[in-house]
Amino acid sequence: MKVFVFGITGGVGGLLATELLRRGDDVAGLVRREDQRSALRSRGIAARVGDLATMSASAIADAIRGSDVLVFSAGSNGGSTATTEAIDRRALATVTDAAGSAGVRRLASVSVLPESWRERDLDEELESYFTVKKDADVALSRSALDWLILRPSMLVDAAPTGTVSLGPAELHGEIARADVAVTLAELLHEPGIRRQILELNGGAVPIAEAVAANVRGGPASGR
Repeated sequence: MKVFVFGITGGVGGLLATELLRRGDDVAGLVRREDQRSALRSRGIAARVGDLATMSASAIADAIRGSDVLVFSAGSNGGSTATTEAIDRRALATVTDAAGSAGVRRLASVSVLPESWRERDLDEELESYFTVKKDADVALSRSALDWLILRPSMLVDAAPTGTVSLGPAELHGEIARADVAVTLAELLHEPGIRRQILELNGGAVPIAEAVAANVRGGPASGR
């Protein structure tokens, strides 16, 4: 499978690329600097250099043409409001448009659980981040693409467990980025997962089993 990853140098995106390569997939992505492209090339990953915040839909379409699926894991992660608007809202919209013109039907977006950190007093930038992510989810879900929206709970740099809790609605806790990456790779390889919003948290179900349980009409699985 040919997978193009936006955010391939990020925490989840980088781990996803590693997992996809392990599975034998053809992986490509977008980076901002030439040295990043060289580093990825040494791992067998073809990368384009460009600024996602300013690229046109036609330029993105040229980069992604021939891909089987796109993954959008880029994001401001609650940074400045301007960056959130540029990446989490406008860039995802541009990628969605580019996918249509490039003939790429599948797009998976890594979003965020709406409840994340809601027990805390959030500053204006974080409040904007959650609003924009929800707006972007709505826009993607109304597109004509074969989309998937994955909403993980709080991401942590911890050892993977290989088990998760995955479904249309999950409690908010925390989950290792490595488990998110493996779950996403498994979802990409499951054609029965399509046009769905799935929430992801740490849990006790083996990842492959959790994904299979969310195929429409598939077997139920306890969490």
